[in-house]
Amino acid sequence: MHIQHKTLLLSVLLASSFSSVALAKSSPEEAARLGRELTPMGAEKAGNADGSIPAWSGKWRGAPPNLNYAGSGSQYPNPYADEKPLFTITAQNMAQYEGKLSDGQKALFRHYPQTFKMPIYPSHRDFRYSERVESNIAKNAVDAELISDGNGVTNAIGASPFPIPKNGYELMWNLNLPARAWKEDAVYTMALTLSNGERSLESMDYKIYSVWDDPKESVGSSGGVQAYAMVSTLEPARKKGEIILAHTFTDPMASPSQAWQYVPGMRRVRRAPTVAYDTPFGAGGFRVMDEDRLFNGAPDRYEWKLLGKQEMYIPYNNNKLDDPGLKLDQLLATKGHVNPDYMRYELHRVWVLEANLKPGKRHVYGKRRLYIDEDSWIGVLADNYDGKGALWRSNMQTTVYAYDMQGFQARLAMFHDLIAGSYLTDRLLNGQPPARLNSSSFEADYFTTTNLRKLGR
Repeated sequence: MHIQHKTLLLSVLLASSFSSVALAKSSPEEAARLGRELTPMGAEKAGNADGSIPAWSGKWRGAPPNLNYAGSGSQYPNPYADEKPLFTITAQNMAQYEGKLSDGQKALFRHYPQTFKMPIYPSHRDFRYSERVESNIAKNAVDAELISDGNGVTNAIGASPFPIPKNGYELMWNLNLPARAWKEDAVYTMALTLSNGERSLESMDYKIYSVWDDPKESVGSSGGVQAYAMVSTLEPARKKGEIILAHTFTDPMASPSQAWQYVPGMRRVRRAPTVAYDTPFGAGGFRVMDEDRLFNGAPDRYEWKLLGKQEMYIPYNNNKLDDPGLKLDQLLATKGHVNPDYMRYELHRVWVLEANLKPGKRHVYGKRRLYIDEDSWIGVLADNYDGKGALWRSNMQTTVYAYDMQGFQARLAMFHDLIAGSYLTDRLLNGQPPARLNSSSFEADYFTTTNLRKLGR
């Protein structure tokens, strides 16, 4: 794949020159670029040469004026609902645009030439993060440091640690620790659609407390805790009552993630030491634990490389997917991928991150290539390769701007198995109330084994 280097040649040269992980912080002079030629989050303020990517305006912090938004806990209305696609990429015209497509997207066109398409809408860079997040990332820029040979991070809080990344490990931690809701409380559906059209559904109650993002926390106050999660299975009936409790940390080498499981048939809580890395998870065990949000968790099994920046067509402003009137049978009507009529893609600049499995380490993916939106540090595309180097799965992460949170939030994720012809759609809200962000009352003491036993009973 051809990577465009011109905007970040210096970063790429620096990244390629490291024989080991560099631990240097950004200098005050480098950090001073934030809010000048770079946005407060570290993206390039300028648009691209032909104007198809606009300059960052950041004119809206929260809901735009005159948008009919009912407030926290309600549906996020589409700020660009009246727009029509500029054009549509199909299998027939894909060659015109292949320089702005991932290998996985091109594979989807080849596998599903009659049904897969990408409606391309005008690109927008109108929203900005809260003042708190922008302040956090400015402090992180000069204070954050890699530790444990790049496998951990310290002296940072509440936003991506390295807004001016110099190597693959810093970029990986930006992806792993973006500014997001510190409390996420929702009932999500996970749907596995097989190649023959058969569908398997699981419904789960998610309660996630991202201590890293909590405004009450400061650097060092959390004891290295990144997040807590309590995930309870509601459907299907054979798995109802299963609960997983997980604790994750910002230095997973010093403090490996911890997990416990309650199994109703056993009526007891047990340690679940393998709930990490490539442990299968969810409907059909289709995806693995560390590809939630495209990548999360301990990074130590891979070598991480910053490959540069590229203009790409990526999922963006995907409010339409959460329309309360949209039924699962409409969204999942096609084989191999979601119904493209409900997708929205825009042209944006993304960071390109590659992970290669270290010799002697084990994982189902031998190589991973991830694409990270420059304006939010959220992963939006991932191509995962098997141990023999064959492209196996192509994944997409949609996003919305959460007006009450004043920040971007990852939403629906799609995992496409290019070999089996099946796909998994995760965090569906169709038929469910919207997710509650930052409004639930649970705190750290909810995420204990004592409470897990109580919830199980």
